[in-house]
Amino acid sequence: MSVQTGETVLDVRGLRLEAMADNRVLIPNLNLTVRRGEILGLVGQSGSGKTLTCFAVGGLTPPGVRATAGEIHLEGRRIDNLAEADWRAVRGGRIGMVFQDPLSSFNPVKTIGSILIESARRHQNLDKKAARDLAVRTLKAMRLPGENASVDAYPHMLSGGQRQRAMIGLALINNPALILADEPTTALDPTIQLQILALLRRQAEKAAALMITHDIAAAGAVCDRIAVMLEGEIVEEGPVDQVLYDPVHAFTRDLLASAHLGSKR
Repeated sequence: MSVQTGETVLDVRGLRLEAMADNRVLIPNLNLTVRRGEILGLVGQSGSGKTLTCFAVGGLTPPGVRATAGEIHLEGRRIDNLAEADWRAVRGGRIGMVFQDPLSSFNPVKTIGSILIESARRHQNLDKKAARDLAVRTLKAMRLPGENASVDAYPHMLSGGQRQRAMIGLALINNPALILADEPTTALDPTIQLQILALLRRQAEKAAALMITHDIAAAGAVCDRIAVMLEGEIVEEGPVDQVLYDPVHAFTRDLLASAHLGSKR
């Protein structure tokens, strides 16, 4: 895939995250950018800091972790210093989030449609009918079955792949500038994984997207660029073809070997 040349949507500059209990450095100095129409894959093993990075960008830094340096800018606006009230307008509005476990992320006592409707009304000031119509159109675009069946379904009534589609619909219903996708294909079978990745690729054409994954093959299938993270640092970054077929870092080559992907080196 060719790297897009749209304007910068996400700009992370010198971000440093530390554990408050012992001042242990988790992310020493992170810099990354994502442009409109582009998917950047942040790849690494468990504990490398990629999900922590995603949460920091979305204003969901876990308790006990603090940013001690750096800035995060969205569409030219600094957001890492926002008050929580301001974050509520950004998160779900300008930033759409796709979590790796939609069953636990959705409220089990609310229908899928009611969750999408609530988000659309909060961020777009729509009345109930307009918001429901938008929810129906959104879920239809996610290729969920039935004109209204998915809107009225509870999360447990959908399969894993269908819930993930609904989660992507929730992330996109307010036309966000940035999509954060944290392990969006975890626990899905290979066929469904490909469908979800294709859906994410298609829906990200008008937005910027940061995809967090341990699966470098999945990143190669959907992303424009890949950044490889090791122990809180990005050790390699470049266009997909360059990282997959001409890697420069030994850890990247190890990831490729574990995924049974070859390289020129």
